[in-house]
Amino acid sequence: MVVGDKHYIAVEGVIGVGKTCLVHRLAERLNARVILEQVEDNPFLPQFYRDPERYAFQVQVFFLLSRFMQQQQIGQADVFMDMVVSDYMFAKDRIFAQLNLDDQELVLYERIAEVLEKAAALPDLVVYLQARTDVIMQRIKDRGRSYEKRISRDYIEALNEAYNRFFFSYGASPVLVVDTNHVDYRSDDRELERLVTKMAEVQAGMQVWIPGTEEDAL
Repeated sequence: MVVGDKHYIAVEGVIGVGKTCLVHRLAERLNARVILEQVEDNPFLPQFYRDPERYAFQVQVFFLLSRFMQQQQIGQADVFMDMVVSDYMFAKDRIFAQLNLDDQELVLYERIAEVLEKAAALPDLVVYLQARTDVIMQRIKDRGRSYEKRISRDYIEALNEAYNRFFFSYGASPVLVVDTNHVDYRSDDRELERLVTKMAEVQAGMQVWIPGTEEDAL
């Protein structure tokens, strides 16, 4: 197999960084099954961007339960595809919960999440896509989702910081951190191949990779 013995690969990163696009390209390249976060199916999301304090809990619980139901698909065998590539990992739900919920809401959320996490699949590899806030804001603007027009720079900046804190202490799966400020996986076949090669090399811990350089940091 091209990426070693990895069955379940999760691509992670802040809203708009390019997760879903990369998942589709990896799935095509690796003949993998795709599992995508059901963002647009969340009926509370447009209201959340208009009034975050009022709708944060509804948004979070919907995502938590939706992501858990999707997790059940990861363990289901496929005769023709034995690899799964997803544009999220279940554990990342806590990033948004801790950022958006008040103390009482977070206590209730944690009780639900703790039960569900025990049955959630762990990725064999997490590919964490990073980009500067200004780059992400431009990518969000370019894709033109109407309900995302209300997303503020401050919110994306806070998400960037929260993601970095989360992965700084995350150790349940190997992690490849990829700087995407100057790479476009939608059209750059060469960089996609380099990424696949790098993914195969990661066996444990965390590696940081900046495409276009020869330097890999542990």
